[in-house]
Amino acid sequence: MAIRVTLDRVLLERRMSLTELSDRVGVTLANLSILKTGKAKAVRFSTLESLCRELNCQPGDILVFDEEEDGTAAKGDEEAA
Repeated sequence: MAIRVTLDRVLLERRMSLTELSDRVGVTLANLSILKTGKAKAVRFSTLESLCRELNCQPGDILVFDEEEDGTAAKGDEEAA
């Protein structure tokens, strides 16, 4: 997937544990763990808003587009050739 979650980096910078974040935003530890490990398929805007509010960051600090991980760009290039 081309979208990477960098929640672990932001937590480290804020010196905050996943458990503390879970308590602050009202999202279960299990769901935050799924998000942190990049296994989530979606994230609600309300959850993203709560995370940004508590971590004092922007959505782009948590979610990063990595074109090299996408794979679709390479396929599209091959088909055009």
